[in-house]
Amino acid sequence: MEENWQQRTELLLGEDKVKRMREAHVLVVGLGGVGAYAAEMLCRAGVGELTLVDADTVQPTNVNRQLPALHSTLGMYKAEVLADRFKDINPEVCLHVMPVYLKDENIPELLDSSTFHFIVDAIDTISPKCFLITEAMKRHIKIVSSMGAGAKSDIKQIRFANLWDTYHCGLSKAVRKRLQKMGIRRDLPVVFSTEQADPKAVLLTDDERNKKSTCGTVSYMPAVFGCYLAEYVIKRL
Repeated sequence: MEENWQQRTELLLGEDKVKRMREAHVLVVGLGGVGAYAAEMLCRAGVGELTLVDADTVQPTNVNRQLPALHSTLGMYKAEVLADRFKDINPEVCLHVMPVYLKDENIPELLDSSTFHFIVDAIDTISPKCFLITEAMKRHIKIVSSMGAGAKSDIKQIRFANLWDTYHCGLSKAVRKRLQKMGIRRDLPVVFSTEQADPKAVLLTDDERNKKSTCGTVSYMPAVFGCYLAEYVIKRL
């Protein structure tokens, strides 16, 4: 008889909580350095249904930190690479794979397409990020967001916080400003780092979609951000 692969999780959390995760549906938007690790931790914890949204393909610059990024997966859709991987982890997981760019106008349709018990926001561009947060709040769907992990390297300074209490984070500042313009001032749980970004690790760019700058990164920082997000969701499911 095949051994129960969730045995260790049940030993720690108990059968009832594992059952609740098996019945949960989590939406993960953004499958880069942060989101892919969050999604995998949710899959390994036994979340029964996952919707994965990201239109990006694996690029050579992703290999230093992103879970789906291997030399053998260059050019492949990150969402599809992860879907194959997650089915190998849990053959019974129900996956909805969406290799599409999430734009403001298609976010309501996505959120109304199913019953989501939680949303993990790992988007790194301001407009769709803030629109997703706003539309989730309108629908009273629980959401946790990742702030910026780039240009930082001190793992000890990663924290949970309310968005409005964050500091030393350029992405947090931009998100707060945009949400205020949209009339949103509600609490939002986020993962961020109190570390000051290294200015030498930030380059202005005009060759990346929807980005004005690109940040230096190190392998472990986005992964730990993703683990923080997964912990937040798992403990609240």
